[in-house]
Amino acid sequence: MSADKRIPVTEETRKELHELKEPGQTYDDLLQELAQARRREDLERRFRELEGQDGDELTALEDV
Repeated sequence: MSADKRIPVTEETRKELHELKEPGQTYDDLLQELAQARRREDLERRFRELEGQDGDELTALEDV
């Protein structure tokens, strides 16, 4: 299911995206890749935050 939508960006952003795009890669593919990388970074940051918490603040799995 394809829906063509316009996403307004500055010329600078368009140029930066163009430089990141691999030959043959669509902008849709690039944006999906960037979104996935962002979700991974967010998840990794959350895990690091949890590792730094005091164990007393966490709930044991057997208690869930």
